[in-house]
Amino acid sequence: MAAATAAPPPAIAATFSALLRRQAARTCRFRPFYARCVASNARAEAAEPESRGGGLGGTRLEEAVPAGEGLSRIDAWISARLGGGGVSRARVQASIRAGLVAVNGRPVSKVSHMVKGGDLVSCTVSELQPLRAEAEDIPLDIVYEDDHVLVVNKPAHMVVHPAPGNANGTLVNAILHHCRISTFTCLARNSTGDDYLDSSDDDVDVFDVDQFTTEVVSSEVRDALGRPGIVHRLDKGTRGLLVVAKDEHSHAQLAEQFKLHTIRRVYISLTCGVPHPNSGRIEASIARDPNNRIRMVAIAGSGHRYARNAASRYKVREVFAGGGSALVEWRLETGRTHQIRAHAKYIGIPLLGDETYGGTKSMALSLLRPRTPSKYHSALSDLISKVDRPCLHAALLG
Repeated sequence: MAAATAAPPPAIAATFSALLRRQAARTCRFRPFYARCVASNARAEAAEPESRGGGLGGTRLEEAVPAGEGLSRIDAWISARLGGGGVSRARVQASIRAGLVAVNGRPVSKVSHMVKGGDLVSCTVSELQPLRAEAEDIPLDIVYEDDHVLVVNKPAHMVVHPAPGNANGTLVNAILHHCRISTFTCLARNSTGDDYLDSSDDDVDVFDVDQFTTEVVSSEVRDALGRPGIVHRLDKGTRGLLVVAKDEHSHAQLAEQFKLHTIRRVYISLTCGVPHPNSGRIEASIARDPNNRIRMVAIAGSGHRYARNAASRYKVREVFAGGGSALVEWRLETGRTHQIRAHAKYIGIPLLGDETYGGTKSMALSLLRPRTPSKYHSALSDLISKVDRPCLHAALLG
């Protein structure tokens, strides 16, 4: 993958710092985060033409799970054996759902089916299907591109892939126009079922290049969503670097790197309050909040059925307003859904502007106003009122 390095401290932080240091209270306002890519001279390993062209459909695997091997998810087990040939885990999952995988002669349809030592696994790789999502001429902020990958600086408020209520104007629609992609991996899943909570090692970052449709596939697949080349995701409100695979070989290789946590990812954020100590490691499992399906929750221990291990490292770069806020750097060891947002809330410093996780405008003002001279309160209130998303930026990807 192309090497990307961190951008300089974002303009938003500098502006915020200036306000809270009482230097330019009346002229400050939030400005966009930005990212750039330097030393972009690396190239992805070239794939064989058939790996990039969709010619893997019909590839067969028939192999016994080694005796004594413990339980493994069937999609992960097959993917580990076919991934080197350019077959993505999403495509393996599509093959399972299409009835093309059997264990000991019996078809399986659940991607989380467990196999054990001695089981005989047979798999036929599914054919690629045409995309359903429409190409749209939407400008992209491209920071790196070669024949295999594309690195874009996703703007805030742009949804990564089509979903109910966001059928158009997404990053995927823009990528389809830019890359002229017509086919890719097919996978469908029920976003409210258990598979969604246990569909991959990294909910946010891996194996989400899925859900493309045609008239000849099942109704389940036809109702699915298009996500061409998406190896990982960023929340709608998060701005920053996101890598897109242009072909299945590149997707499989990148997905494996995300799975093995060899991808370096650094995020920066503004928080409500300052973490104590100023740097540390958070290890708290992530699960979906049973009281709010759009929110995740960090849980100490591993007793929750669907909780998945999550670890983040953080470091305070700068403290503002006598401890009312801080510029915090995050390095992810895993990539769970809303990991930074949930971990920040877990240690009592929700991200500024993150209404879902407690970083409300009222909370921010309650922390900042007592630490700011009264003559700046009006400007401060005006500034905070303009915050319309969590202040989180994906600054480095490498």
